[in-house]
Amino acid sequence: MTYDPSPSYRHHPPPPPPYAPRSRTHRAPRRDPLGHHSDLRILRGAYRRQRRTATLTALGYFTLFLVLSAYAPGLMTGTAVAGLPTGLLLALVQLPVTWLAIALYEYTARRRVDPLADRIRKEAELDARREAGR
Repeated sequence: MTYDPSPSYRHHPPPPPPYAPRSRTHRAPRRDPLGHHSDLRILRGAYRRQRRTATLTALGYFTLFLVLSAYAPGLMTGTAVAGLPTGLLLALVQLPVTWLAIALYEYTARRRVDPLADRIRKEAELDARREAGR
């Protein structure tokens, strides 16, 4: 008696489980993305940090002023400099703090966000020129 390794029935592989990715016989056409995804992620993060820094500077000081006004009236009515109440002095300092927040926003924009945006814009222009040349 000899052993026949081929089965006498037609073998069908089991179907893939429903969660398994299906193989594709054709590929989607390749397209050039607008900048690299990592560049856009970095730009988004830099812009987010810029907004948070400026917002927390201005709103944080204003919130501190409101909390002191509500919960420390003795401090706010006390005299600070030359008979000027502390509350009035802190209120007058609010304007320079707001200017500081604006200056900080512009500084971080010029230093971190604008160079990234310019680089992505130039890459997008190059991609558009390459695409037009095809």
